[in-house]
Amino acid sequence: MGRMLIQAVLDSTDGSVMLHGAIGNEGSAAIGQDAGLLAGRPACGVIVSDDPVQLFATADAVVDFTRPEASIRFSALAAQGKAVHVVGTTGFSAEQLAALGRAARHTPVIQSYNMSLGVNLLAALVRQAARALDVGWDIEVVEMHHRHKIDAPSGTAILLGRAAAEGRGVEFDAVKATDRDGRRPEGAIGFATLRG
Repeated sequence: MGRMLIQAVLDSTDGSVMLHGAIGNEGSAAIGQDAGLLAGRPACGVIVSDDPVQLFATADAVVDFTRPEASIRFSALAAQGKAVHVVGTTGFSAEQLAALGRAARHTPVIQSYNMSLGVNLLAALVRQAARALDVGWDIEVVEMHHRHKIDAPSGTAILLGRAAAEGRGVEFDAVKATDRDGRRPEGAIGFATLRG
């Protein structure tokens, strides 16, 4: 995702966005390299670093598609530097989401399990359908990913499940069902994740 973001910023022509910095994982082969070249574009003069402190202190906004642990660290840095923190990371625990919420008291934090326009439109349609159909109708989110996918259910599946719960006017965590054995209770929102 990082390379795609760098490409999108470098390819923009209206001057509304600028690549200010790029952060890589500690020990990554990308550290010290030009972000443009890594993204398949001409050199841009932005060198990939493994130290986000300076970046967060001087940036207006930071777009973050990393891992939950990094995003939590970044949210604290964004709050200190008053940088808008756009988070597309998935796989957060409830405790980690609470940490994002604490950072959002000090700086804008925009978090979504999927930033795609199409998926967010789908979520709106799921919300509408769940509102129209009573609990006698089963809701099951079935997804398939490669075997290296880290989080299950995925962020997109969670986004759709939350939309269904909102449509039904129920608390998502109270109806989320990820177990695969036995019958599902009425009103449960089930999740099944396939790998292959």
